Amino acid sequence: MAKVKKDRQERRHARKLVAWLHGEIKTPPFTREGRKEAGDLLRLLQEGEKIGMPEAEPLPIVGPRCGALRVRDGEHNWRIMYRVDPDAILVLEVYAKKTRKIPQMVLDRCKKRLKSYDDTVRKIVKKAAREPPTKSEG
Repeated sequence: MAKVKKDRQERRHARKLVAWLHGEIKTPPFTREGRKEAGDLLRLLQEGEKIGMPEAEPLPIVGPRCGALRVRDGEHNWRIMYRVDPDAILVLEVYAKKTRKIPQMVLDRCKKRLKSYDDTVRKIVKKAAREPPTKSEG
């Protein structure tokens, strides 16, 4: 029993941050069960689990390490578009699936959000590299 508790604590400490670039999971429109399923799937991603069909599908059309969680919730099928980064899970879009194909405007919005996020991170890293270390760092 102690080993199981220790394993859970280690996994909890190893969880990645979930960064919401767009969308939310709340009731309504999600039911309580749908919200729980979405949370469970996001937690698995945070802990480094690889999730495949039928719970998730890869979406290389959006970008590398991108996918969509598939949440069945009452009469709705939800998609939570995401990307797995080394330090975070980026949530790009949450939408109700109504057609067999992902709408082009959803794909375009996800790509645009990723580009904006990546550009911002690059600028921050570049700026940090130029700044001299403070006294407490050096």
